[in-house]
Amino acid sequence: MTIKATILAVSALSVVVIGLNTTPALSKEVTIRGASCFPIGSPPSRGFESVVKAVNARGKGVLQIKLVGGAPAIGSPFTLTQKMAGGAYDIVGCTEAYFGNVLNEAPVFRLSPKPYSELRKNGGIAYLQKLLHAKNIHFIARHNDHGPFHLWLSKKIDKPDLTGLNLRVAPVYTAFFKSLGATVQTAPLPQIYTLMENNTVQGFGWPAGAFVPPWVKVTKYQVNPGFYWSTLHTLANLKKWKSLSKAQKNLLNKVGLEFEAQNEPGNAALKARLKKGLAKRAKAGLKVIEFKGADRKKWLDAAYGEAWKEVLLRSPKHGKQLEKLFR
Repeated sequence: MTIKATILAVSALSVVVIGLNTTPALSKEVTIRGASCFPIGSPPSRGFESVVKAVNARGKGVLQIKLVGGAPAIGSPFTLTQKMAGGAYDIVGCTEAYFGNVLNEAPVFRLSPKPYSELRKNGGIAYLQKLLHAKNIHFIARHNDHGPFHLWLSKKIDKPDLTGLNLRVAPVYTAFFKSLGATVQTAPLPQIYTLMENNTVQGFGWPAGAFVPPWVKVTKYQVNPGFYWSTLHTLANLKKWKSLSKAQKNLLNKVGLEFEAQNEPGNAALKARLKKGLAKRAKAGLKVIEFKGADRKKWLDAAYGEAWKEVLLRSPKHGKQLEKLFR
């Protein structure tokens, strides 16, 4: 064999050896740490838990998510996304109500009646993605939507006036309820039943699709119309996201977008779930207060007017552009 032929043979063998040594590293399964902003097993947490289950079932040998727990057992839901951005977790399932302290513009996620498929096309999601990246957070998808929020009461009201009522609130609807005269207080999700039972509060805001069944024992009225959208999202630590392989990112994107498509506002499955829930609550004795005409307009004008006012106040630089894209 000539010297040239020997060199070529050795070079070819080296390429094969290098290929054999690097291929397993590229395809090595990675496990990332996940957390939920809600108690594990609770209605609002099940959507993210389903995402985790789907990723783990389809990601054998590629990517696995270890779900380490949910708030408040692992800490406040309001700090979970902050902790994820700081590296305590790699991926979380959370509603924007709990990460508005990270992203001032987060409320726009719940205010748009537009499908997320449209928001991806018109640049709305891309706009928020850029803002989230500045916080070391990557938006994957909306994994669930429990339909519109409602006010739930132990006392009947005849008009959109909440004067004299003390309500348990989250940041989602605090400004709205206060604008109609309510006094408000915050409390963890598991405390709602006790607060209603002992009349510490006379109502609370919550999406119909995530109504916790035992609450029907202490709740007498559902106020219509509903307002906003109870969107829940899958978010990842940006640094961790960038470290994943293309196959691992593709898996998370594919699963996330599948869940997003299944939960677009107005889809048949969501409508059926809301109808079923309403029937169950009615059978248990819960009644509906339906605002109509001028009262309906006043209710919705207050809901959306206060919400967009808050967005524009919190984010004068980006609020107007986001309103054009999302409203």
